[in-house]
Amino acid sequence: MSVLRAAAIFSDHMVLQRGKPVKVWGMDYPNRTVTVEIDGRKAASSVKDNKWEVTLPPFESYGGSYEMTVSDGIDSVVYRDIMIGEVWLAGGQSNMELELQSCSTGHEELEHISESGKNVRFYYTPKNPYKDDFFYAQERDTCWSLSDRENSKCWSAVGYYFAKRLSAELNCTVGVIGCNWGGTSASNWISHERLCCNSDTKSYVDEYDKAMEGKTFEDYLEDLEEYRRWEAEWQPKINEYYSLHPDGSWDEAQEYAGSLSRWPEPLGPKSPFRAAGLYETMLMRVCPYTLAGFIYYQGESDDHKPQMYAKLFSMLIEQWRSDWNDDGLPFICVQLPMFINKGEEDRKNWCLIREAQMHVHQTTANTGIAVILDCGEYGNIHPVNKVPVGDRLALQALANVYGTISPEDAYGPIYCCCYPVGDSMAVRFDYSDGMYVVGEDGTRRNFGNIDGFEISGADGVYCPAEAELKEDGTVIVRSDKVTEPVNVRFMWVNYGNVTLFNKNGIPAAPFRSNRK
Repeated sequence: MSVLRAAAIFSDHMVLQRGKPVKVWGMDYPNRTVTVEIDGRKAASSVKDNKWEVTLPPFESYGGSYEMTVSDGIDSVVYRDIMIGEVWLAGGQSNMELELQSCSTGHEELEHISESGKNVRFYYTPKNPYKDDFFYAQERDTCWSLSDRENSKCWSAVGYYFAKRLSAELNCTVGVIGCNWGGTSASNWISHERLCCNSDTKSYVDEYDKAMEGKTFEDYLEDLEEYRRWEAEWQPKINEYYSLHPDGSWDEAQEYAGSLSRWPEPLGPKSPFRAAGLYETMLMRVCPYTLAGFIYYQGESDDHKPQMYAKLFSMLIEQWRSDWNDDGLPFICVQLPMFINKGEEDRKNWCLIREAQMHVHQTTANTGIAVILDCGEYGNIHPVNKVPVGDRLALQALANVYGTISPEDAYGPIYCCCYPVGDSMAVRFDYSDGMYVVGEDGTRRNFGNIDGFEISGADGVYCPAEAELKEDGTVIVRSDKVTEPVNVRFMWVNYGNVTLFNKNGIPAAPFRSNRK
């Protein structure tokens, strides 16, 4: 019986990255030599501890289809219909996970996807938080899929629209590796060792240890089973409430269901929400597949610790780049949009997450940021229009990775500086060409009043301010309550009306001039 195989991510229809040495790895009997060959490129490796890995010379041009042969001289495996293109890993939580069939444009897109998305291919990393026999059996059944009405239903909508835009602009096949799970913290995607290197991030590990303190594995399984029985009764009541009251509040839905939400499930060895868990059972199953870079949409599940998100997010980028052995591997994140639940107090915690995301982008080389402040939905943490999200991620890649467009075409206005002018503050933005304000009637104008600005004096107490866009792109901010202004902030709310954009239709990013 043959045990020769490449890792599960290698299959028919795969996309291999152009312009970089290509890693291929897998399993076989020890002391054999495995040879991998594709289009005249060949590399060999001896098998040690049942594992092998080879590095193929890079492909310098897009194209295909090709065949790849993996052989140890006794057994062989052939993979067919391989394309050379661009490969991106799509990481994060539920807004990256949200499926194309659940997107507002998804059904229409799926009707024509065999043509409109024909140059997009997907590999979805199996969503399994625990390594057991089922884990490995499920993984063996995975493969790269081609775009069609059935295959593409469950693809990440953000990943798909990103890849569709890239493939059209670069005229190549784009492969997306989905590696995401709804409700996850960034700490779920970082190694245990790295999390423990810092007292702040170690708190995620400590929470797991506390949850399991004094418990056996069997105790945990009993807790998990009890939770699932409760959830099986509770969730249908929540669904029923919203079917009857689409505009109802979360508090009302829980009252209807008879109890408060107990999500997430108990922390333990099988929980996808345990620190470092999905790093081990998902990310490391596709590493080090050769990539162009990462796209990442996450942050919502760390809003209870917003002050430390910049540290956690930076750690994740460092971790992933280290694992792929490339300190400059491009990483493009999505800045969180506007959001608040119905009836919820605005705690401004999402403001801190957005600020952290922008700070990491501005202080970390080879990163990008897709600002989607205008794409949020009141009361819906999963906004369903993912087209602009994918498009803005693609613009960042085209500007910062491929250099086919200018940064001015990829960014919305981003805070540059501010300075006092009499009793007012003047604010200047980068990427401010063609800035405009959207009025209440939907009209655009390149001057006039702007919502969302606040101003403070030396006491740090912010007051709502009048803000006016001048024709040169400067914004003048003032308030009768602050005669000696020192600081200014913009859109410092979890949810608000977005009115300031530049010529490419991307909104101005939120900011505060003093990050303390």
